Amino acid sequence: MPLNFNLRITWRYLVKDRLSTILNLVGLSSGLACALLIFIWVDDELRMDKFHINGDRLYMVKENRIKSGGIWTAPSTAGPTAQALAKDFPQVEYTASMSYSNDVILSAGQNSIRSGGRYVSRDFFKVFTYPLLPGSNEKSLENENSIFISDILAKKLFGNEKAALGKTLSYQHKENYLVTGIFRDPGIHSSEHFDFVLPFEPQMKKEEWMQSWGNTGVRTYLTLKPGSDPALFNKNIAGYVKKVTNGEITHRTPFITLYQDIYLHDDYTNGVVTGGRIEYVQLFSIIAIFILIIACINFMNLSTAKAARRMKEVGIKKVIGARRGSLILQYLGESLVITGCSVLLALLLVVVVLPSFNNITGKELALHFDGKLIAAILGVTLLTGLVAGSYPAFYLSGFKPGAILKGKFSSLAGEVFARKGLVVFQFTLSIFLIVSVLVVYRQIQYIQSKNLGFDKNNVITFTKEGKFENGNLQQAFLAELRKSPNIESASSMRHSLTGHNSGTYGVLWPGRDPKDKTEFENIAVDYGILQTMGMKISAGRDFSKDFGSDTLGIIFNEAAIKYMGMKDPVGKLVTLWGEQKHIIGVVKDFNFESLHKDIGPAFLRLDPRASEFIIRIKQGREKEAIKDMQTLYSQFNPGFTFEYKFLDERFQNLYAAEQRVSVLSRYFAGLAILISCLGLFGLTAFTAQRRQKEISIRKVVGASVSNIVVMLSRDFLKLVLIASLLAFPLSWWAVHQWLNGFAYRIPVGVSIFFIAGISIFLITLFTISFQSVKAALSNPVKHLKNE
Repeated sequence: MPLNFNLRITWRYLVKDRLSTILNLVGLSSGLACALLIFIWVDDELRMDKFHINGDRLYMVKENRIKSGGIWTAPSTAGPTAQALAKDFPQVEYTASMSYSNDVILSAGQNSIRSGGRYVSRDFFKVFTYPLLPGSNEKSLENENSIFISDILAKKLFGNEKAALGKTLSYQHKENYLVTGIFRDPGIHSSEHFDFVLPFEPQMKKEEWMQSWGNTGVRTYLTLKPGSDPALFNKNIAGYVKKVTNGEITHRTPFITLYQDIYLHDDYTNGVVTGGRIEYVQLFSIIAIFILIIACINFMNLSTAKAARRMKEVGIKKVIGARRGSLILQYLGESLVITGCSVLLALLLVVVVLPSFNNITGKELALHFDGKLIAAILGVTLLTGLVAGSYPAFYLSGFKPGAILKGKFSSLAGEVFARKGLVVFQFTLSIFLIVSVLVVYRQIQYIQSKNLGFDKNNVITFTKEGKFENGNLQQAFLAELRKSPNIESASSMRHSLTGHNSGTYGVLWPGRDPKDKTEFENIAVDYGILQTMGMKISAGRDFSKDFGSDTLGIIFNEAAIKYMGMKDPVGKLVTLWGEQKHIIGVVKDFNFESLHKDIGPAFLRLDPRASEFIIRIKQGREKEAIKDMQTLYSQFNPGFTFEYKFLDERFQNLYAAEQRVSVLSRYFAGLAILISCLGLFGLTAFTAQRRQKEISIRKVVGASVSNIVVMLSRDFLKLVLIASLLAFPLSWWAVHQWLNGFAYRIPVGVSIFFIAGISIFLITLFTISFQSVKAALSNPVKHLKNE
């Protein structure tokens, strides 16, 4: 049959059955928009750190370290690692050392900008692909007074990139550096962002800890020569730290991992990579497939359900010579037309919601019609159209014309069974998503409300810099802060309380196994920190100025005392880094890392030079307290900007990935339910229409409206019950796998499944009730007359 004839038939059919067309368009376009958004996000995640030219040969050196309860995989190494590996292993092409710099003030003329930077070794730009602007002198990275800045920072400080080269800028208002190089900012597809780099080698000479194999804190990277075997290289360096320390350090095993894989695969359990962000990439990819399947199921169900209406059309076409192949192509064409229109609507939806989606994901995603995206859209359009239209196309075209025209046909049991099976499948997925959303939401709530062993509310933190490096001035500043009626207490410490900051195995106690290299978390604090943080002493006392000997004192957490096997520890002696310390107190356990990890052994040592101010402000006096701090800060530290953070905001950022999963999963689950309900709404309308004569007869013989509604609803509610029974064990397994990533987690009780079951039951009942009640209230005489 001519193409234009089929198109006219298709258009008339779509216009005539407006309800079905609208339901299919809304369902498919919503599902496709969701899948497209997830595709853009997944594609962005998979692109991270893939821009380095030698990316397939670029590795990071990590270490597996034996600790209590297993093996901890650390991203840091000893300072001499890079140079030693380059010297001792011919497979190594280039190496680069890197350590982090605190955020500092960089100034040029009247412009001052707070910037973050790195200390990097001389071959850094040979290992990593950060393009250098013409005129940059890579060899100058060995000079103590040289600095490389990003092109973005150059524009901010000097107006343009070229003007920055050869100019001098001020570092923290006290040191001057010569700009000898400018590098291009890598953009959104880099996990590593910094504004400037300083020479590593001069810094290493100043810092003794960087020169020792016993200390770690430096990141080491390398490129292997083409053809080198990374597995063999790992085997060769496994005992390297033990070798270079003459057997003194035996608990650290170095290994290399491909740098471009780290962003997605950076979670380790007992020295073996077990996941990372890749889990969320996989999760949302599966959700996209689920939602697309649900949308396709709607199309298939609605099309097969209405097949009887088109039987005569099929019979007449076959009588006048239409072959089955041409009919299949016609109905697949109809499916592709609806899918194509849905894709256009989906693209419009994506454009509208993309800004909000970016706010949730924290990215800068954009809809760029490159070859990959166009291919993906065409592929999804064809796949969706063919999958969604395949069953009705082959089903409708298979009837014999004689039986159709004589009216000798009926719905096949297989058709009804398939339709019901598809409904069960899509609601199984919807219930699965509801349970997952409830668990994720409750876990996030639990994380935010759990007692961490300290009070994170109403606490402001800011870094010590500038003149505060003078210890006496720092103490004077703290003393003035304590006088403010808006500030409850003030102290300082060297720890973020949001992750592993500094570990040491240099703690010795009576009875310790000489082979034990378990790391204790090292937390340097000032006087009054326990009061400021709301930490509780379980034995002994806090550091106090009333005891001049407290510089030789130490406070352990309960986990450390338990690990050391001490009873009545207060007053006992331990050795820290070769110096004897007496235990003056034991603090109750507190979480100094995320809730993904158990509380490990830790100690607090007195160091009034601790690098971060911790200020507890009085509740309800936030504005007044911040104003007092700004005034005092400008008096004590002129030339530096007062920039602070609330401690509870840091904890929010610590679980940013989980929070995004929680928010996105709620939207996706809601969309899946909406699409499922659209299909259910259409099927209910069809069922009510098909059984209208039966309904009319029942009403004539005395059936009530409620009887009719129950009759029409019963079958659908049975399908939802079956879907619940299938979804509950699957979702129970899935949420337990996710919760296993947390050391502290909620129990998955019956209440979660009860809420999910009742929710989907009520949603289903509400969806089908409209058509059921409408059919039950219709005039039976009207329908019986038409028969």
